[in-house]
Amino acid sequence: MELWYTENHTDNIKFSIKVNKHLYTAESEFQKVDIFESDEIGRFLTLDGLMMVNEKDEFMYHDMIVHPAFAVKPDIKRVLVIGGGDGGTVREITRYPSVEKIDMVEIDELVVKSSIEFLNYTSCKLNDPRVNLYFEDGIEFVKDKVAEYDLIIVDSTDPIGPGEGLFTRAFYNDCYKALSEDGILVNQNESPYYARDARNARRAHQKIKEIFPVSKVYEYHMPTYPSGHWMFGFASKGLDPINDLKKEEWQNIGLKTRYYNTELHVAAFALPNYVKELLEKELGENE
Repeated sequence: MELWYTENHTDNIKFSIKVNKHLYTAESEFQKVDIFESDEIGRFLTLDGLMMVNEKDEFMYHDMIVHPAFAVKPDIKRVLVIGGGDGGTVREITRYPSVEKIDMVEIDELVVKSSIEFLNYTSCKLNDPRVNLYFEDGIEFVKDKVAEYDLIIVDSTDPIGPGEGLFTRAFYNDCYKALSEDGILVNQNESPYYARDARNARRAHQKIKEIFPVSKVYEYHMPTYPSGHWMFGFASKGLDPINDLKKEEWQNIGLKTRYYNTELHVAAFALPNYVKELLEKELGENE
């Protein structure tokens, strides 16, 4: 008998992967965690039946959520990661010798434990001595921080369940206060393609734009996420992701990356017209 993992991208579109083994399943107070193994994309983790990370394309996501910020500010020392329980974002940050402290705040300890047990390809650097793990609500964690971080990365799930509060004005305002004078915020900014994701992308961008002097969106390919067309947000108190790109400085660090490069960095901020129109559209009263 064949075993298939199937995810509903919309009510009318499904995405399926043939599975060899269902390696793990458990439920926390927040969500259901499953880990599967397949020939095509290796081991992958789902939360409440939605794809979070897999062995084949995780480098695309983790390269693009981390390296653009460091290419703009290569001397980042203090980093806060909110979410990112699989460890992939932390793995990429630990590659920078300038980094002195990485605080990772994940509300669901079960995600981290299961990733450490089954997903070594992303969780392999969670034991780095610079990493401090906190299993608590990132929204509460950041509230009392003032000028404490050079970079905050919001590596969140979609704005439902545990991730919902990470898409609010109050949270983005707290992130602003927690950043140093030239600090950078990078957030998971959803997809512009399907209607629900597009609405969430617009909401996040418009709210951040109200708070940060610099607020832009950049895109990347993510084959196993709905539509494959996904985005991150880049916000700062002054640094511009294009004008302040330190191309040679970043290249001199000597990192070998599989997706990111400085040419792609510039191109990623050049958005299709339909995405520009989406992001520029004003929010409605109920958003």
